[in-house]
Amino acid sequence: MTLGVWWCVTRGEAEERVYGPLILPSPTETFGEFQGLWVDGNLPANTWVSLRRVVLGFSLAALVGVPIGVLCGCFPSINAFFSPLTVFGRNEPMAALIPLTFALFGATTERQKYMFIFLACVAFVISDTAGAVREVGSQYIDTAFTLGANRRQVVLKVLFPLALPTIFNSLRVLFGLAFGYIMLAELVTVGGKVGGLGQIILLAQRRGHPAHILLILMIIPIVALAIDRLLYLVQTQLFPHRYGGRGYLLRCVQTALRGWEDLKRLFFTAASADSFPAPRPKPKPMQ
Repeated sequence: MTLGVWWCVTRGEAEERVYGPLILPSPTETFGEFQGLWVDGNLPANTWVSLRRVVLGFSLAALVGVPIGVLCGCFPSINAFFSPLTVFGRNEPMAALIPLTFALFGATTERQKYMFIFLACVAFVISDTAGAVREVGSQYIDTAFTLGANRRQVVLKVLFPLALPTIFNSLRVLFGLAFGYIMLAELVTVGGKVGGLGQIILLAQRRGHPAHILLILMIIPIVALAIDRLLYLVQTQLFPHRYGGRGYLLRCVQTALRGWEDLKRLFFTAASADSFPAPRPKPKPMQ
């Protein structure tokens, strides 16, 4: 439907159109510019640069946000401390963070791009992780305490594993949100041919190439969708009981964890034996 409306308002000669080619080029004109964008705009390299910035910034948000979110979901006092910060972070206009990241990390540094994505996503990661932990049924906690588990074991062995499928699903959805922020993150870029997809849009706007802008606006959701499907495949293989996969990846992880536990047990046993040598046998009495 969108393509049909686009074709209707841009068909015919330039003078007869609702919108001229300098404002909204036709689908044929737009897709005809793809080869030039691929070669002259260095599209593969710029796409990789933008994707790398999103992955690094969002990975930092997950590394920081998931542990804090687990603690917030487990302990009301910690949640009371972080709750105002997460509410502020979730409702703060992301464009308002641009001057802050410029002042703190520099306007043209790679660190500014990573930290902008981090600040834009970390509050959502904390909030969603805490919510996933709170959704775990109290019967699992009661059973763990009844069997003699302490608080640390309940958090690490019960609450976090049971909440992990929901946490992973939330991270998968939030990654698409992070990818949408890349245009703001690349508002100012380092000079050179490879500055990310945001730089292509800025250059196209300055040079009057609306077709390049439209192509980038279509490429971003296509790349985000491809990554989302890849993450969903990983999700189904990690959590087959929840999402119906075959669990190949889960079995690999379980095998690796069992090997790690065996290796750790072997080293700790050997260390204990070296620290506490066996007592010498008593000499037999003389006949």
